Amino acid sequence: MIKLMFSLLIRGYRYAISPMLGAHCRFHPSCSEYALEALARHGSLRGGWLSLKRLARCNPWQAGGYDPVP
Repeated sequence: MIKLMFSLLIRGYRYAISPMLGAHCRFHPSCSEYALEALARHGSLRGGWLSLKRLARCNPWQAGGYDPVP
């Protein structure tokens, strides 16, 4: 249930908010794609933690690049 709620929040962000902000993610896959994949692979607890760690790394001082879900 929590996994579904997180997924719906991320999808809502992708379709409602992200188009207004533009693409600024330094990583491939994007942070929202990464979060959805992490939730699908690892569940809500570990997937949520991986997603939060990824969001913390997505900043102007990080080089970015290819960063797959472990």
